[in-house]
Amino acid sequence: MLNYKIELRRRKATINNSLPSHLPPLIKRVYLNRGLCNSEQLERGTKKLFSFRSLYNIDKAVVLIHDMLLNNRKIVIVGDFDADGATSTALVVLALRSMGYKNVQYVIPNRFKDGYGLTEQIVTNLHKNGADMIITVDNGISSHEGITCAKKYNIPVIITDHHLPTDNLPDAQVIINPNISKCSSALCSLAGVGVAFYLMIALRTYLREKGWFSKKCMDPPNLANLLDLVALGTVVDAVPLDLNNRILVWQGLNRIRSGICRPGIIALLELSNCSFDELSTYDLSYVLGPRINAAGRLHDMSKGVALLLTDDLNQARMLSAELDILNQNRKKIETVMQNDAWKLCNILHKEEKNLPPGITVYHPTWHQGVVGIIASRLKERFHRPVVAFAPTGIGDGILKGSGRSVENLHLRDILSHLNMLKPKLMLKFGGHAMAAGLSIKESDYYEFSKHFSKVVEKLFKDKSVSCIVWSDGCLKPSDFSVETADLLQKAGPWGNSFPEPTFDGKFELIKQRLINKKHLHVLLRIFENGPVINGVSFNVDTNYWPNNNINKVELLYRLDITKYRGKRFIQLIIDYLWPIY
Repeated sequence: MLNYKIELRRRKATINNSLPSHLPPLIKRVYLNRGLCNSEQLERGTKKLFSFRSLYNIDKAVVLIHDMLLNNRKIVIVGDFDADGATSTALVVLALRSMGYKNVQYVIPNRFKDGYGLTEQIVTNLHKNGADMIITVDNGISSHEGITCAKKYNIPVIITDHHLPTDNLPDAQVIINPNISKCSSALCSLAGVGVAFYLMIALRTYLREKGWFSKKCMDPPNLANLLDLVALGTVVDAVPLDLNNRILVWQGLNRIRSGICRPGIIALLELSNCSFDELSTYDLSYVLGPRINAAGRLHDMSKGVALLLTDDLNQARMLSAELDILNQNRKKIETVMQNDAWKLCNILHKEEKNLPPGITVYHPTWHQGVVGIIASRLKERFHRPVVAFAPTGIGDGILKGSGRSVENLHLRDILSHLNMLKPKLMLKFGGHAMAAGLSIKESDYYEFSKHFSKVVEKLFKDKSVSCIVWSDGCLKPSDFSVETADLLQKAGPWGNSFPEPTFDGKFELIKQRLINKKHLHVLLRIFENGPVINGVSFNVDTNYWPNNNINKVELLYRLDITKYRGKRFIQLIIDYLWPIY
């Protein structure tokens, strides 16, 4: 059987150290813990970005686009219904307009009516509306039917994507994807918006060589002005922040902090009361990102793209308010669905030790745009693969599923193995190690549930599957300060594969209470007779917390700054807390 446990480990620092001597010891420790050992790895200037020439086929793509521009042909950008897709779409439209080209439109597939990617129906509609070229952004690498349909109508397609391809690539005119085998691995961590940005950089270079800008009596545009969109899409899509992505994100964040960004981003920051000066990747991920994603989850991502495209701040404020309402509705739906999910798990399995190796949950009233969040919540709570299902909502007897997994359990491999054993059980599936999407017949739900759990257990039999949580060690009492929190924040940008510093330690628990029925607020004493500090742990197990029998805890936490009456105070964001008896 599988044994699931949470395991706290401390990061080990790189032995080789050529970091600048002026860095504070704590920052050096954090960098060394992440494998950074020299000044070059700390670069943030755009001159250190990898060249667009690292992307296979990008030269062919710009020639095709140039031909379209010369003949004023209609170019249609086909995006995706998440924040990466929205920022990618807006970026390409804005870039082409800034190069003096106006005959460009965009289409975002509707999650509920169209499904994912470049479908036959979308291509047919584009043909009827006179599209001369299709450029996909953040999708297309699995759109075989759509590409075949485009060939039938003689519409050239340029695929720009970053998702993992299968062995069988679509027969598009050009595929630009840093993860295809012929491409350099230097840019393999780009988000969809990063790939789109590189294509526009390459196009600007080619147009300059061809005299496009001189003929139009205009200067080549400064595409660095679009790095706010690159930063937003890259962070929200949670791609690895390697050196190249860290530069892109840092540059974009700096522009946003200075107010040099799209009116839509300004409006979202105003609405959410975010400080421009102190903006971090956390704000992009958990404040701006959810509001943009709410459009694609509950409505239509075209509203999110419109927000990013508008030059009118007043219109941006109206659109951001609409997105905020959608996000509030998403939260309400999520709360109901999450309560349903806990009840289902309790009814079916009573105790956590009796849970199956792989969890599946389904409710006929659930919203398919929110099941991915529910799968994530259950995965975090129970530390095993989870697939959450919802009906399509059109009465076709089909369920849409979204899966999440933990380290050491590759979700796509699990589904691939299940597909080999039961070829007709899943109608569609795709994904990667930690997340996947699929569809099944409603009548096959219990069959899928049974075999999914069996495959998880079979593939990982007798493995101890740990939820490994990493710490940068303990902090000294003097480190619990606003100054230290500022230093750590400025040492970023932090994100996937370059995680925000976390620390562990033992604390006296002075007071505890629930906020909004799900978040735990605590008062902690750092050491005996020492100062008291605030802490908050989000989405706790309310069956256990608050617990007045516990007066000492071990924490894994991050330093954060909170404001009260104009003053800044230190607080702990608690990722994990364990009672000490």
